[in-house]
Amino acid sequence: MQLNIFDIDRWQEIYSVISHNKLRTFLTGFSVAWGIFILVILLGSGKGLQNGVSEQFKNHAINSIYVFGGQTSLPYKGMLPGRNIELTNQDFEIVKQLDKKVEYTSGRFNVRSSNQIIYKNEHGSFSILSCHPEHQFIEKCEILKGRFFNNNDNNNTEKVVVIGKQVEEILFKKQTKVIGENININNFSFKVIGVYDDTENERRARMLYMPIKTAQRIFGDNNKLDNVMFTLNNADAQISTQIVNKLKNILANLHNFNIDDQSALWIRDNLANFTQVTSLFSGISLFIWIIGIGTIIAGIVGVSNIMMISVKERTKEIGIRKALGASPSSIVTLIISESIIITGFSGYFGMIAGVFVLETVSKILPATKFFVNPQINIWIAISATMLLIIAGVLAGLIPARKAANIKPIEALKDE
Repeated sequence: MQLNIFDIDRWQEIYSVISHNKLRTFLTGFSVAWGIFILVILLGSGKGLQNGVSEQFKNHAINSIYVFGGQTSLPYKGMLPGRNIELTNQDFEIVKQLDKKVEYTSGRFNVRSSNQIIYKNEHGSFSILSCHPEHQFIEKCEILKGRFFNNNDNNNTEKVVVIGKQVEEILFKKQTKVIGENININNFSFKVIGVYDDTENERRARMLYMPIKTAQRIFGDNNKLDNVMFTLNNADAQISTQIVNKLKNILANLHNFNIDDQSALWIRDNLANFTQVTSLFSGISLFIWIIGIGTIIAGIVGVSNIMMISVKERTKEIGIRKALGASPSSIVTLIISESIIITGFSGYFGMIAGVFVLETVSKILPATKFFVNPQINIWIAISATMLLIIAGVLAGLIPARKAANIKPIEALKDE
């Protein structure tokens, strides 16, 4: 069976058949177009949801784990519930030695004073976050000028800071010399040793980082931490969960709380959460494909039925063709070509309509945290196109075989 796309007579004949049955062809094609349209909309919407959820993980390393102190809700060894669990420097040291999979570690202590930052005649109020040097690898922190503070700065409680790009713009305006300048933070002088940017979290670009031991000595308790964070190297969700459970057991014994107390500690395991979300969206994507393909199949069945009716109506015509020497393969090619035309063009318009709707929604829909840039992958569009071609062949195959088996004598007798 050969399909000659340059056979003008065949194209004219297909056009004649379709034009004489406009309404029937339109309704049949609409069912196919609707199936592709629904598939594109569902896939694009699923992608938008997936992008939105993925955005929530972009601000942190995916393999990171955050541990926060909480409040006990269960009695333990004669102690009443309602006790605050406060993390300390000892907890940070425990995390560092927790497992060989632990990669980067940092404690964090928030400076909670008014945070008035002054440089010469400029001033502003900015958030101050103190941490260990490895913090820059846990939360994405791009150094633009100078450097991040190191272990020596921290151990020696040096009064140095790394400022955000927006802090630099507000305090230093267009001044080119920033590194080495002193700024006043709550009446204490600190030297600027670096400027960073965080393109994925604009709020963090308005912050200052300082060594945690410096902040603890000047602004708070020498031993208090707000939270501890760390990353895992070459670990999957299962290993991550095991390490979290190991840490929780150690801290439960150290801080005297029930291991089953869910509110004593708050632990955010980004790796496990990301794995769960990925698995969830894989399931959603599979479900979408099942619905979409089911809808397309319904349209293809309609095309096949219409082609059966078309073959029935053209029984005499096909009989005459065969009487004049037309081969069965040419009859099959003709019917399948007609089927591919209907499914291909209808599916293409359905796909274009779906993409148009997604692009329109993406432009006019207000930005939300959980729905970002709904779209379909180009390879999915190509796959859908190939699916349409295959569907067109399948839809026309049974009617085509029936047409090829028509005997000229019986066809000429048919009324």
